[in-house]
Amino acid sequence: VVNLYHKDPIDVDALTEKMFALGQEIKPYVANTGVFLHDAVKAGKKILLEGQLGSMKDPDHGIYPMVTSSSTLAGYGAVGAGIPPYEIKDIVTVTKAYSSAVGAGAFVSEILDEEKAEELRKRGGDKGEYGATTGRPRRVGWFDAVATKYGCLVQGSTEVAITNIDCLGYLDEIPVCVGYDIDGVVTKDFPNPMDLEKAKPVFTTLPGWKCDVRGETDYAKLPKEAQDYVEFIEKEIGVHISIVSTGPKREEIIYR
Repeated sequence: VVNLYHKDPIDVDALTEKMFALGQEIKPYVANTGVFLHDAVKAGKKILLEGQLGSMKDPDHGIYPMVTSSSTLAGYGAVGAGIPPYEIKDIVTVTKAYSSAVGAGAFVSEILDEEKAEELRKRGGDKGEYGATTGRPRRVGWFDAVATKYGCLVQGSTEVAITNIDCLGYLDEIPVCVGYDIDGVVTKDFPNPMDLEKAKPVFTTLPGWKCDVRGETDYAKLPKEAQDYVEFIEKEIGVHISIVSTGPKREEIIYR
């Protein structure tokens, strides 16, 4: 702590006292979660499991070696929670209306024009596409239907939630990556990760809606161009988009 983080030495007694006090607060909530969840299943209750990171970070089906240490797929949620895998009935995949990435690695639909990238970066997310801790700019790109379709496939997605559509309202036109050109051959199927570095994006350009849709909760009130954008992506990925997020607040959601 002193030499690495340049902080004061840890007071063991004070830390022990603090941890003991916190332990007393959470003690009433400590239980055999496996039994608890099995009882909930038997009672017909709904159980919500949340997965962290995306399909491409899965060590088996992701972009190796740019992956994490354990599976990010929905099927493994049952393993972690201790419930039978057949009890997972609905799998909601969450994706942005554009693409973003942190760190190195293949990014086929990345915006290489830094001025255009920075414009989307400033408008993206809740407070921009910058690292929450470091403030480091994230890499951004257009929606990648090839990678998203693959992600839905390996997740077994039954429905999709698309977020941040409000961030695209400034654009005259919006490219969507619908294929990869690899050595002159265009594919819509996600390739072996070894081929990603030489993959070139194949774009279809859709008209923008040129207005602010932040906070809209009625799909019918979205501009036609925004509806067309959602429905085009839905067709490309082959999974129903049931939720469209129009802002970072929990009530800024459209259910289709």
